[in-house]
Amino acid sequence: MPIPALGDVLMIETFKSRPETRWRFFTDGVMGGVSSGQVAFLREGKHAYAHLTGRVSTENNGGFIQMRTELPDGAPEDATGVRLVVRGNNQPYFVHLRTSGTRLPWQYYQAGFQVTEAWEAVQLPFDTFRRSGQLLRAVPRADSLRSLAIVAYGRDHDAKIDIRAVGFC
Repeated sequence: MPIPALGDVLMIETFKSRPETRWRFFTDGVMGGVSSGQVAFLREGKHAYAHLTGRVSTENNGGFIQMRTELPDGAPEDATGVRLVVRGNNQPYFVHLRTSGTRLPWQYYQAGFQVTEAWEAVQLPFDTFRRSGQLLRAVPRADSLRSLAIVAYGRDHDAKIDIRAVGFC
């Protein structure tokens, strides 16, 4: 199935050329949790994608798995949001953004989205991202972005999400 038209989107990742050098996998084990999983980079015909799977557990104050990439140049100053092309197991997932202002490990901006079994484009305007604490500015600024993560979060469940493209709109 072809990717839906992406219009004026700056794609930062299509997973075609050595994505393992840009994306890192994390679990809540970094803070004592017991969630487990992995990210694999696969091909389906001419399309490449990331395949994030695992078991999210809220035991021991845990509750996430994620794949994250650094954004050393931020996003284009005129960017208004994040655009993904995704499919999965009919569950909710999240994008977490970190900025130059999110200095502590537990600080981030979060926006949720739902996946279906079919490839779909998802657009998440920056003003829909919620800050993790009152010390952060209300809406993340595009030029201050430092990392972007795709996250299975917050409840006990089996995660399965494929990501074919990541960009800014």
